[in-house]
Amino acid sequence: MQKLVLLRHGESLWNLENRFTGWTDVDLSQTGIEQARHAGKLLADNGFHFDLAFTSVLKRAIKTLHLALETMDQLYIPEEKSWHLNERFYGALQGLNKAETVQQYGEEQVHKWRRDPHEHPPVLEKTDPRFPGNDPRYKDLLPSELPVTENLSETMDRVLPYWTNKIIPALKQKKQVIIVAHGNSLRALIQYIDHLSDEEVTKLDIPTGTPWVYELNDDLSRIRHYYL
Repeated sequence: MQKLVLLRHGESLWNLENRFTGWTDVDLSQTGIEQARHAGKLLADNGFHFDLAFTSVLKRAIKTLHLALETMDQLYIPEEKSWHLNERFYGALQGLNKAETVQQYGEEQVHKWRRDPHEHPPVLEKTDPRFPGNDPRYKDLLPSELPVTENLSETMDRVLPYWTNKIIPALKQKKQVIIVAHGNSLRALIQYIDHLSDEEVTKLDIPTGTPWVYELNDDLSRIRHYYL
């Protein structure tokens, strides 16, 4: 039996302000910092020792990883950062207050944008300063890889190849792995591992800063999962 830990980043400043974040590189709030350290303490108290970490290229995930590992005295482990683990790209919604967006578009439509696996948020124009093609961390991406909007299915389309090509080989080598990412990139991964339907994944809510543990068989099929 092998364990895999998934961890959503701690509360960000825009989580606190109830804004759509997406690929906007927002920092952790003070609560988020405390959540990350608490996650590290939970993991240490439960005897977790990691060989390798995977995270996105967004600071709220990277800092959560580092704060948790620092608390565990495991900052020395290697880590891999990839845009494939970024949050879902929320298009033109990024930066908007969620409550104000509900007032403008209606609760049903905003719920679809947030949770329907096939619903696209409004497109972000490539001339917009928020377009990731303007960000040097994405300079090596192909034009087709630079999103202007993204639904959950498309998030899964980039998360799963990374899972297959990078994370699965590490697990097959019996490495103890932690993945620190975002609500929707982790939701896509959980949908795949747990074989959730679109309806089930729509209802899945992943709290910030709370370790989600998978116990896996030797063939990496799921035995069970639970929160620490």
